[in-house]
Amino acid sequence: MTAPWEAYLSEHETDYLEQFLEFLRIPSVSTDPAQAGEVRRAGEWLAARLRQAGMDRVEILETGGHPVVYAERLRVPGKPTVLVYGHFDVQPADPLELWTSPPFEPAVRDGRVYARGASDMKGSDLLPIFACEALLSTGAELPVNVKFMYEGEEEIGSPSLPRFIAEHKDLLACDLVLCADGGVGPKDAPAVNVGRRGLCGLEIQVTSAGTDLHSGGAGGMAPNAIHALVHILDAMRDEVGRILVPGFYDEVRPLTEQDKAEIAAVPFHPDAYKRSIGIKDFFGEPEFTPQERNVARPTLEVNGIWGGYQGAGVKTVIPREAHAKITCRLVPDQRPEVIRERLIQFIHQVAPGSVEVRVTPLPGEADPYLLPLDHPGLLALEKAVTAVSERPPVRVRGGGTVPVTGIFQRELGAETVTLGASAGQEGAHAPNEFVRLENFYRIQRAFCILFETLGETPLCGRA
Repeated sequence: MTAPWEAYLSEHETDYLEQFLEFLRIPSVSTDPAQAGEVRRAGEWLAARLRQAGMDRVEILETGGHPVVYAERLRVPGKPTVLVYGHFDVQPADPLELWTSPPFEPAVRDGRVYARGASDMKGSDLLPIFACEALLSTGAELPVNVKFMYEGEEEIGSPSLPRFIAEHKDLLACDLVLCADGGVGPKDAPAVNVGRRGLCGLEIQVTSAGTDLHSGGAGGMAPNAIHALVHILDAMRDEVGRILVPGFYDEVRPLTEQDKAEIAAVPFHPDAYKRSIGIKDFFGEPEFTPQERNVARPTLEVNGIWGGYQGAGVKTVIPREAHAKITCRLVPDQRPEVIRERLIQFIHQVAPGSVEVRVTPLPGEADPYLLPLDHPGLLALEKAVTAVSERPPVRVRGGGTVPVTGIFQRELGAETVTLGASAGQEGAHAPNEFVRLENFYRIQRAFCILFETLGETPLCGRA
């Protein structure tokens, strides 16, 4: 028997698609100051849609940067309170010439919607709103209390978010965070995310002289900034990729047999993967599998290095200055500020005495996050995803970073589960970004089931 909310979703498929396309037409590029008005317009559009869906309180809250949209419907005392998180800003669309259709003129082709923000994450923003509207259309109250917090700065590193959440703890208090920024894979290969790595980064500047020097006149006497920088970087890892910075691994949580089994359960085809990214072989700690290194072990990578002459031909100089940027992906229970300080101490320790070294922290530090694997919110999510899929989902850890999960855990004491429309490999941040319509419709239903399941789930929180 079809649930009333499911019939409502089916009846409104065309309307919901048109609303999605309308939302995508707003070029809410947060990194471009010229588009600040469009970012705000996207927030105002979402606020209006939340009011239409039946939220009792909807506000646009200022942050000092791009605004936050907040909404709530809190009418079921004794039931859990769920905070839905998402973002309405998008990446720049460049290079425009690589788009088959204009990035802010959404096109529907072959069961897909192509536009900037289609996958990341304007489609997913709408799904929990549609789900609440469909549940309320039955005449009953929502099975849970809901709050929405949509930000406009995620694509620029959420600079205002830590302070905003810290200053609005009471407003945002909840039993569970439901992050719509992500996905659960396709219908035939579902997956739920249970963790993300953290992040810290540094820029190193090495100065060896007051000016670039003639390599004939000063060669053999003067230090070379690039050689000194290479020495520092080379000292950080051994030949197989183990990180040599003292204390780097001290807080790393060992992988249990269950951890290893769950990581191994995620489909992975080594040879196909190597071909797809053009590498000859994998690299890293040999005592761990490539999958384990990718999602559950910390990293230290050189992201960029520059210095000296880089033009055509030869310029025989000894460069006075060299630079590098490095970032580290972190795992539980590493803290970015602790790892940063250990790195700085090590860099100064191994730097040649003949050069000056300056180390500058990079923005975007984030705590790692791992959802407790017996958490009732995770079990409810798995039930909902199973109901709209051909098989139960596997549990996956993301190798990347979602800073807000650690912020919610630290400031609100709330754990985060992720449910969104992305099926992966949809060109997010790239030309011809798209989302599959099958998932757009399917995950609306998953949200309804998840809200119903959470309404019957005891959750321990602060709301």
